[in-house]
Parts: sequence; C-alpha cells; structure tokens
Amino acid sequence: MEKRETNSKPAPNHAQDIGASFDRDPDDGIAATSYAPANFRFYEYVMAAFVAILLLSNIIGAAKLSTVAGYTFGAGILFFPVSYVIGDVLTEVYGYARARRVIWTGFAALIFMAFMSYIVVAMPPADSWDGQAAYEQVFGSTWRIVLASIIAFWAGEFVNSFILAKMKIWTKGKALWSRTIGSTIFGQGVDSLIFYPIAFLGIWETQDVLTVIVTNWLLKVLWEAALTPVTYAVVGRLKKSEGIDLYDTETDFSPFANKKQRA
Repeated sequence: MEKRETNSKPAPNHAQDIGASFDRDPDDGIAATSYAPANFRFYEYVMAAFVAILLLSNIIGAAKLSTVAGYTFGAGILFFPVSYVIGDVLTEVYGYARARRVIWTGFAALIFMAFMSYIVVAMPPADSWDGQAAYEQVFGSTWRIVLASIIAFWAGEFVNSFILAKMKIWTKGKALWSRTIGSTIFGQGVDSLIFYPIAFLGIWETQDVLTVIVTNWLLKVLWEAALTPVTYAVVGRLKKSEGIDLYDTETDFSPFANKKQRA
C-alpha cells in the first residue's frame, strides 16, 4: 500500500525521533512523530470551535439554573464540558504547544468578554428601553464569579492538557479513552476546586459549596466519558486528515513558554 503524502513532514535531520517509535501502523498514512510540522490544515478551525463554545457556555449557560429530576444545576454544564472534549482533541492531535496557544486565546477572550459585559451593562439605558433589569441579571455577573471563571478555566485547561500529553507518551498512543477521561478527572477537579470557593465561599454555606464541587465535578467527568465515542471519531478523522500523530517528548510544558516546538 502506498503511503499517503502529508502536507508537512517531520524534518529528516532528526537523529532520534522518539515519537516515531510509537507508530503502530507505518502504512496508515499517519506519521507518528515528536516534531510538529510548521502548519496544519484544520488547527485554526478547531481553535475557533473551542473559543466559541467556551464563550457561549459562559454567556448563555451560566445565566440560567435548571432543575431536572429534582437536581438543580447551571444549564451551562451541559455544554461547557464540550470545550474540554475539544481541548482533548487539540492536545491529542496537535500537541501541548498548540493547545497552550489555544488556552491563552480562550483566556484572553474570557477577559475581554468580562470587560465588554461590564461596560455594556454599566452604560445608561435609553428612556424607551425597559430591559435593563433583565440585562443585568443575565450579563451582570459579580466580580467574584468572573474572576473565578477565568482563573479556573486557565488552571483546569492547562492541567487537562498536561495530563493528556504525558499519558499519551506513557501509553504510547494506546487507549485514548484512558487519557481523555483521566485528564478530565484532574482538569475538571482543579477547575471545580478553584471556581466554587472563589465564587461562592462565604455566600453559600460551606457544606453547599463542597457538595456542588463534588457533584458538578462528577457530572462533568461522566459527561466526558459519555462523549468518548465522539472524541474517538473526531480524533481519528483529524489525524488522517493531517497525516500526523504528535507526541510531546520534545515539548516545554511551561504554560508561559513562548518558543515554538522544534520542527
């Protein structure tokens, strides 16, 4: 079988490409490597999807409480975990370095969204407009919730991406489900441990805060597990389209690193 040519190939002067040793099927058109190509075909689209879902889940979902089968929860919990799924796809397909870029992009977008919401809500309404109270209720989050959301997202996503990238090396690319769920357990755990205390401790009863931390964390992990078949399908399609299976054996894992991964 002729091996499909990819849009970018690892540079030929790498004496030892550790990632290449993890390639289980040299004839599948997907080159395992530790060195990212200069460009990917669909990276920007995945980044756009990640940021869009992140912002929409914080704007639309966070403003509404819903009760289903006697359990009350923020409606955004149904869609926010999808950003973690896309985060898993980013790290699995495009590597930690490019996932890091997307996390910082989402972080900046959240800050701008908070700033824009504050300015728009604070602007005096026209005399003919009677929707100010409803507008403030939906978009006028307190500074504690905004701060908690931004910090929790940043920390949780970096933990999620780091764990997944390391587990991919440990498992040599096998058992994708173990690292998507495993990374979510830690990433969503950090997210919940940061968000709820900053946002609600001292406002809610301490026991209520602890209960919500555990129940929402568990729900998010279960939701991630339920979406595992979708993750498999998207990862498989993107790897075939890009022709690359990237392993982060040569990556600087600092969230603040600005040098590009060697290619």
